[in-house]
Amino acid sequence: MVKVSLGNGQCHRRNKPLQQSRCGAHPLGRWKDFMLVYVLNQHGIPLMPCHPVKARILLKQGKANVVKRTPFTIQLLYGSSGYRQPVTLGLDSGYVNVGLSAVTAKEEVYAADVKLREDTVKLNSERRMYRRSRRNRKTWYRQPRFLNRKKPEGWLAPSIKHKLDSHIKLVDQAKSIMPVSKVIVEVAAFDIQKIKDPDISGTDYQNGDQKGFLNVREYVLYRDGYKCRHCKGKSGDPRLEVHHVKTRQTGGARPGNLATLCKTCHDLATRGEIVLKIRPSKGFKAETFMSTVRWRIVGKLRDLGYNVEHTYGYLTKLGRKDLGLPKSHLNDAFVIANGDMQERSTDVFKMQQVRKCNRKLFKGVRSHIQNTAPREIFGYRRFDKVRLNGVDGFIFGRRSTGYFDIRTLDGTNIHSSAKYSDLVLLERATTLLIDRKMHNCMAIPPQPPYG
Repeated sequence: MVKVSLGNGQCHRRNKPLQQSRCGAHPLGRWKDFMLVYVLNQHGIPLMPCHPVKARILLKQGKANVVKRTPFTIQLLYGSSGYRQPVTLGLDSGYVNVGLSAVTAKEEVYAADVKLREDTVKLNSERRMYRRSRRNRKTWYRQPRFLNRKKPEGWLAPSIKHKLDSHIKLVDQAKSIMPVSKVIVEVAAFDIQKIKDPDISGTDYQNGDQKGFLNVREYVLYRDGYKCRHCKGKSGDPRLEVHHVKTRQTGGARPGNLATLCKTCHDLATRGEIVLKIRPSKGFKAETFMSTVRWRIVGKLRDLGYNVEHTYGYLTKLGRKDLGLPKSHLNDAFVIANGDMQERSTDVFKMQQVRKCNRKLFKGVRSHIQNTAPREIFGYRRFDKVRLNGVDGFIFGRRSTGYFDIRTLDGTNIHSSAKYSDLVLLERATTLLIDRKMHNCMAIPPQPPYG
């Protein structure tokens, strides 16, 4: 039997003096050190967040019900005046990491650091492979269809469209618990050739590295000096091949992912008998994504009825430096939302996007093993949020015997084989896993590639 918990509504001291704050001394003023409770009226329309003490009183008096545990949200059971303040939501868009911050005139009421999925390209490529194989194998009588394909206006690749829709979903989720009056989005355009060569100018843009070559293969052979990059010609094999360092499925066919190998080394590498010491150059997926969808995010939010404004990266950088804040998605989102002297929140929602379920009928290297994993095992699903011995985590792996792998969102292992009867179910799995963390806003995070 699954044990369920709705939360304990713990409260912290309010308006903690600056010199005692976890975030240290900072010219912005004081930092909130308590969890805000989000409030919906009896019709489900969001109101202003309240202090945990007030929420606890409403719950004890039977004037409200808990509708969501994370973020902790209550719904009033009686009519209210519907008082609202202007709330500005800042969106620091990105390819993998997204920052959100909602501020009022006095305080930051919402902060979220989101990590989007990175497996959609691989899964779509795998699905295409199985689809083509199935149609060739089982439906040989099917009439060929290749002249009736027409992409609609504004078509985007599925992986890019998924990330675009994810940004809209994050804004919708924030608006569902707060009376957001305005959304500000940072838009950015990247000059990829300028990134690769800061001194490029004028007609140099027309004279790229591959100018004068018939195709990419010819350019890669010339770039590598017509010599195997693994054995440096020691094998004596004169036959040269162009090898994908990372599979074309995820690394693409750009020159930075290609390397010249002799046929001997290429065959060995294909069979996995040798390990190449070649690393592909950094790609520009994140920069290309931002240049592609920057205005689409603004346009789609406007079509949905949001009051949307846009800003630029250089303005965000100037504002962040004026406030003395380190570079992070949370701080960027705060500045984008016109944050300056507002009381910052140390309560941050860490989110990770995951796939909803696995509908593959077969699995394995050759898709030969039947996928028989049930949706629930002893009442628990994958990615359910649970509590084990007072520690909250998520189910990342399950065994039919009832022993589960419990981890935090950052991958920290809580227990590799926890028995189901020792778990308490906190929240059912969704495509967006959410955990509440105390965050040091002045800490300098590791700097990943843009996005």
